[in-house]
Amino acid sequence: MDLVAALNADAGTTCVVGAGGKKTTLEALATRLDRAIVTATVRIPIFDEWVDGVVVTDEPVDIARERLAAPATRPDGTAAGGWPLGLVPEREREDRYRGYEPDVVDALGELDVPVLVKADGARMRRFKAPDKWEPRLPRTADTVVSIASVHVVGEPLSESLVHRVDEVSKLTGLEPGETIGAADVAEVLASDRGGLKDVPRDATPIPLLNMVDDADLEATAREVAGEIHERADVPRVVLAEMRADDPVVDVV
Repeated sequence: MDLVAALNADAGTTCVVGAGGKKTTLEALATRLDRAIVTATVRIPIFDEWVDGVVVTDEPVDIARERLAAPATRPDGTAAGGWPLGLVPEREREDRYRGYEPDVVDALGELDVPVLVKADGARMRRFKAPDKWEPRLPRTADTVVSIASVHVVGEPLSESLVHRVDEVSKLTGLEPGETIGAADVAEVLASDRGGLKDVPRDATPIPLLNMVDDADLEATAREVAGEIHERADVPRVVLAEMRADDPVVDVV
C-alpha cells in the first residue's frame, strides 16, 4: 500500500497530530498528490520549499477556487503548475506561519481537492499527549493521523524527547525519567485523551509510527501496533520512515 492510500489522503481533509514527523508526513503526502492544499489550524514552520507557493490570505477559499479554475496546462501543452498550494492567514515570524480557525478549514474541505492540515504542535519533540485545548481539528475532518516516533521506546520520559510530559504521565502512569515502553506509546496513541482525542465521529483514525529505519525499530513498531489494536478500534497502523523514497514500511 502506498502512503496516500495508507493514510486515506487522496480526497477530503486529512489532519496530522502528535509528534515525530507531522511536517514530513504533510510534505510526503503533498508531493505525491496531483493537487493538494496544505494548511494548518496551529502554528506551522515555513514550508515554502515543498509547495508551489504559499499564499498569505484571509480568503483562502477564494484563492483555492481560483487555483482550481485555472487551466492545468499552458497553451504549449506544458503543465501550468500551481500545486500543492499552501494557504495561511499570517506570517507570524521569520520561521513560522499562523494557522486558520478550524471552521475556515471546514470551508476548504468542501472543495474538490485534498486538504492536508497540521492540527497541533510538538516543538520538534518525538512523542506527545495533547493539552486541554488540543488538537484543533476541523469538524469535517475525514482522516486523523496520530503520529509518534518509534525512537522513543526505551528512552526516558523527558522534555528533550517528549512534549507535555505531564500529560503523557497522566495517560501512562510513568514518572518523569522512567523508561518509555511500547505499551506506553500505544496507550497514548489509542486513548481518547491522547491520539484519538476529539476525532470527529465520522472520521477515520490512523495511528502512524514514524522513523522505522532499521529491523530492530520495525520489530518495536510492530509491538506498539499490536498494543494499539488491543486498545482501540482503528482500521490499521502505518509503520513508516517518512524521509525514505518509499515511506511505508508496512501496514498492520
